[in-house]
Amino acid sequence: MKIAVLGAGMVGRAIAIDLSKKYFVTSFDISEHNLALLKEKGIHTNQTDLCNYIHYPQLLNGFDMVVTAVPGFMGFDCLKAVIEAKKNVVDISFFPEDALQLDELAKANGVTAIVDCGVAPGISNLVLGYYNQQMQVKEFDCMVGGLPQKRVKPFEYKAPFSPIDVIEEYIRPARLMENGTIVTKPALTEAELIDFDEVGTLEAFNTDGLRSLLFTMGHIPNMKEKTLRYPCHIDLIKALKLGGFFNHEKINFKGIEIAPVEFASAVLINQWKLGATEEEFTIMRVIIKGEQDGKEKTVQYDLLDRYDHFSQTSSMARTTGYTCTAAVNMLIEKIFTEKGVFPPELVGKQPECFEYILKYLAERKVYWRKTEY
Repeated sequence: MKIAVLGAGMVGRAIAIDLSKKYFVTSFDISEHNLALLKEKGIHTNQTDLCNYIHYPQLLNGFDMVVTAVPGFMGFDCLKAVIEAKKNVVDISFFPEDALQLDELAKANGVTAIVDCGVAPGISNLVLGYYNQQMQVKEFDCMVGGLPQKRVKPFEYKAPFSPIDVIEEYIRPARLMENGTIVTKPALTEAELIDFDEVGTLEAFNTDGLRSLLFTMGHIPNMKEKTLRYPCHIDLIKALKLGGFFNHEKINFKGIEIAPVEFASAVLINQWKLGATEEEFTIMRVIIKGEQDGKEKTVQYDLLDRYDHFSQTSSMARTTGYTCTAAVNMLIEKIFTEKGVFPPELVGKQPECFEYILKYLAERKVYWRKTEY
């Protein structure tokens, strides 16, 4: 079994390393530095510009499966090119476009594409898809964040991926479901303080994380997703946003045309870059409320995952990457065989798929704690 992993960033590397334990893996990236880190692990690499989508049929020839772990701005076109190359694929690229637009293309090419297959979106969708089959769901809440263990001012934040992808999360309008209607609110709004065991008080605010759930689970009257940060982080982000630092419209500075968001990203990369062995954690809570057998029921899933010292793998790479590799193995073992584009909620409705992925994660010490009341 030969697997191509497109993208060798922090999460892409974790995916390649995990899959290489059972399969022949080749990682593709334009960054020589990223690929060198994988060569040290004995993984085959190919330095190439993954934006050359027209070359994908040749690039992917001979591979049985593909993982797309590219930056969000190129995720949709990358996924489309993989589907046109007739390769089954699992995707973790957080792109703004609607992946379901590619469903007919995937079916026409006999391809299974599982998209948004990370931690959030990802496991949150999987859990909702499973319980949507078990009960009448009336409310879905998801809160998630990746944070450094050591709080360094002013931002008290580090990112395991490009700052421009984080900034996009802060500026993209947040879509929520309220009383059966999709409503749009500015990102960073409706902030609230929430206490978490072992972590303390964090700040939650609206972001556009529901994505496909707005359409595949449109019968659920109330759904929202919030991002978690240390308190006061949001005030700094709002100041930068209001100051125009996240604008995409180019300005002329001393004869040079540049978008403020590009400048801000270049500056923040030093503030937000997560060190290779820097301790951090991923915290997440999913709450599902509804009725089962005529009685009110609430199901809560909690995750607190920390940097793994033994493998030197960040928690965000573990929680995102291993969810993806679980889905890859699930396809290889033919536990899920439907053709088309499937966000995780459409996979999780099959109990065997839901149980497979959570078991796979637990085997890698990514533990989800369930509470029912």
